[in-house]
Amino acid sequence: MLALLFRHRYFMTGILALISASIICRIATGVIYHRLIWETEHMSTTTSKSLQQLKLKFTGRSKINEKVVNVPVFVDKYLCRLKFGGIPLAVLCHLSGQFMLLSVLVAGIGACLGIIHNESLPSIAPFYVVSFLGLYCYFAVSSLVDIPGQTNILRINLIDYLENHLAGRLDQTALDIQMVQPPKEPPAEEKSSPVFSKSEMAELELLLQELLS
Repeated sequence: MLALLFRHRYFMTGILALISASIICRIATGVIYHRLIWETEHMSTTTSKSLQQLKLKFTGRSKINEKVVNVPVFVDKYLCRLKFGGIPLAVLCHLSGQFMLLSVLVAGIGACLGIIHNESLPSIAPFYVVSFLGLYCYFAVSSLVDIPGQTNILRINLIDYLENHLAGRLDQTALDIQMVQPPKEPPAEEKSSPVFSKSEMAELELLLQELLS
């Protein structure tokens, strides 16, 4: 079997490299989401820069707009911006599938070339064996990592924290500030001025005296 693999070593090297890259991308994405889920369960002491920026943005928008109307959309935008090494996690997840498809494509090309060169079935069989094993490993790792499930858990944790913890603290802080600070007096210009001026009052007094005399 090893002799047959080394017979097409260039094809096999490319196929195995693509399968390895596919599985590594899938595992790396799952590890990142798992780490973020753990951080969301300790949001008050989190060391994740992305989660700290999320808290700051939410606090800033809440102060400007008094509240963030649609928290789920705010969280979804954060999830779309998550990156690893400058690559968005969604793209990294798609790359995993693309690498796997490319490995199957390369295996198919190798098998077709073997058929064209009238090679025997045992010499072509390693392409099919490696492809099936690669697909099995890919789907097995995908089911274990469960990226859609982890993404959903991360989304629920963030929405719960922002709506039920951080938003309530912001409202309470605003109420405390209003209770501590005394109400501001209106400016002097806005204070009510007398209806008559001093000269007009003097004229009125003179008229009253003339009428009474």
